[in-house]
Amino acid sequence: MSEIVGKIVRISGPVIEADDMRGSKMYDVVRVGDENLIGEIIRLNEDIATIQVYEDTNGLKPGEKVISTLEPLSVELGPGLITNIYDGIQRPLPAINKQTGDFIARGVEAHALDRKKKWHFKPTAKRGDKVKGCDIIGEVQESTIILHKIIVPPDVQGVLSSVGKEGDYTIEDDIAAVTTDKGNVKLKMLQRWPVRKARPVAEKYDPSLALITGQRVIDTFFPVAKGGTAAIPGGFGTGKTVMLHQLAKWSDAQIIVYVGCGERGNEMTDVLREFPVLEDPITHEPLMNRTVLIANTSNMPVAARDASVYTGITIAEYYRDMGYDVALMADSTSRWAEAMREISGRLEEMPGEEGYPAYLASRLAEFYERAGRVKLLGSKNKEGSVSVMGAVSPPGGDFSEPVAQNTLRIVKVFWALDADLADKRHFPSINWLKSYSLYLEEVSDWWEKTVGKDWLKLRNRAMALLQKESELQEIVKLVGPDALPPRERGLLESARMVRENYLQQSAFHEVDTYCPGKKQYEMLRLMLKFSDKIQEAVGKNVHIDDIISIKSRETLARTGTVPNEEFEKRFKSLEQEMENEINSLIKGRVK
Repeated sequence: MSEIVGKIVRISGPVIEADDMRGSKMYDVVRVGDENLIGEIIRLNEDIATIQVYEDTNGLKPGEKVISTLEPLSVELGPGLITNIYDGIQRPLPAINKQTGDFIARGVEAHALDRKKKWHFKPTAKRGDKVKGCDIIGEVQESTIILHKIIVPPDVQGVLSSVGKEGDYTIEDDIAAVTTDKGNVKLKMLQRWPVRKARPVAEKYDPSLALITGQRVIDTFFPVAKGGTAAIPGGFGTGKTVMLHQLAKWSDAQIIVYVGCGERGNEMTDVLREFPVLEDPITHEPLMNRTVLIANTSNMPVAARDASVYTGITIAEYYRDMGYDVALMADSTSRWAEAMREISGRLEEMPGEEGYPAYLASRLAEFYERAGRVKLLGSKNKEGSVSVMGAVSPPGGDFSEPVAQNTLRIVKVFWALDADLADKRHFPSINWLKSYSLYLEEVSDWWEKTVGKDWLKLRNRAMALLQKESELQEIVKLVGPDALPPRERGLLESARMVRENYLQQSAFHEVDTYCPGKKQYEMLRLMLKFSDKIQEAVGKNVHIDDIISIKSRETLARTGTVPNEEFEKRFKSLEQEMENEINSLIKGRVK
């Protein structure tokens, strides 16, 4: 079909209407006005198309042309994604900065991937091999950490009729050809994929492998599985962004896709400043060497927020199809929902609760349900995963508002950030009585096989201790702690140690920012053993003040800041020292 050219008949902020668009399809990308602004068709009524424009529409006039590309909004996939930073519709911001300076000019265009750069391609398949979607035909060293696997597109299946020799190629050079039922298909390192269409998989697995984040309150109390979904709701100042930064820095996913969706620009600046200098704890390379950043900050066009989350999840699925474990952080889905609400209002749609569109829940579900640990297409049946963690910013910290409630219906982990904890400088400010994880039973087998056989029992004991403390606090508020029996005072002291020295963790401390799984397990085991020894001692009439003043108690309280390699050597001696000191108190009391 020849190109479709219409003209603008109505403008309402980021939403315009154009007539003479018969033959266009929903979600086709269009070029709007004399400056060729990028837009997407979101409604069709006979030959009138309603279009959301991903750029500033100031100055547009009725009568200007609208040209349909007859293609859906798609992303470019190939070597060069890692270490790059894009806007919501995958325009590379460093390249645009060279063209237009610090501010994005309207209508500016730049290829998402560098067409001139040459990559060293090593073939791993040979002519005559039968291949299908997601089979690997070659490799490119994309960064010092990431080996980019050149895969067959999901919709291609046949026999390799040719494979390029090892050497340097651009992403647009032909590197292989596949003979299919429909003819010969040439393959390049560059692929394109529609952002609103999930990439296909062979099978979804049940979540059973833990995603280790290095954050004790998450890994031990409210764990997330690889391929899982989690929400981080919290009011202003409760630490959502720092929490997402921590997950991006330290989670044991091999690829990080960080989507800044409608948040302040200084938060993305922190990521850009920190990631190139922070060291990956596993590879000891800069964290940026395994990260893709997508920035659609609050001062960028509102309509592009809708595209930014889909751009991020499509890039994540692409690396998943290579067999990698990918983690996607979205900050925040509330700003995305607000963009939906604004565009819905411009479309004059019937509003739902609090003005959000009626399809809010289904849009959130479409996004989160693209997560999962899966068996990939392809003859070797590899597996990969995409884990999705989204921040929610409810106005006033009200978790009953529509975005938070609809998100909770979909995700399996709820990390509730508490303003009261944040005011007390307790970070991460995850409220242990309101949060939950539905992956607890699934990942417990992994923890008990790889870290400690009684991991779940210890975790449940610690939670029971914290819940008991919450009950006792009501009494303490009335009569004070000194009026409690010694056993209850011992419980309060044990819970205080778990709360202050285990759940509390500094994101800015050189050591405490990341806590390995084995160290988490041993710290909790020692703290619960100390709790048992307290109860034993108070049962023998030892005064609680004598117990909490022992030297090993102070040492145990500081174990989070002990370098991880030293802790391995010290925890056994610490355990023995603690037993000796408390046994000495008991013997002295008995005498």
